[in-house]
Amino acid sequence: MLRETIQSELKSALKSGEAKKLSTLRLISAALKDKDIAARTKGSGETISEDEILALLQTMIKQRQESVRLYRDANRNELADEEEQEITIIRGFLPEQMEHDAVIKAINDTIVEVGAESVKDMGKVMGVLKQRFTGQMDFAVASKTVKDVLLNQ
Repeated sequence: MLRETIQSELKSALKSGEAKKLSTLRLISAALKDKDIAARTKGSGETISEDEILALLQTMIKQRQESVRLYRDANRNELADEEEQEITIIRGFLPEQMEHDAVIKAINDTIVEVGAESVKDMGKVMGVLKQRFTGQMDFAVASKTVKDVLLNQ
């Protein structure tokens, strides 16, 4: 479904002449094809799953956020602005992001559910969170929060 939406948006951007959107969607499409090829060579199927597509989009956003930071530090604001436009376009394909309080609640509920007692159990907690909330939360932030909660238990 997400794959079809991306392709549909790509065709629409091509017809309407939206250059920035078109180039960003082509980058997404190319990244999807790369992941599909990697999945086939590993023998895990023809195409990647919806969750893997969401994870790919989140990775693309993180890469661009890092680029924005570097461009801003180097006073290359025009390049930073372009990266931010790409971030906005990519975010349009992600589900609505969870509010901070909802993320904290999900983390605490998952810690209780898996019986996590120390940082050694962090992998279990993150595994469940990734399974349930891919595309809905920033796992780098969630990971730090899980670690903090487990350290302070």
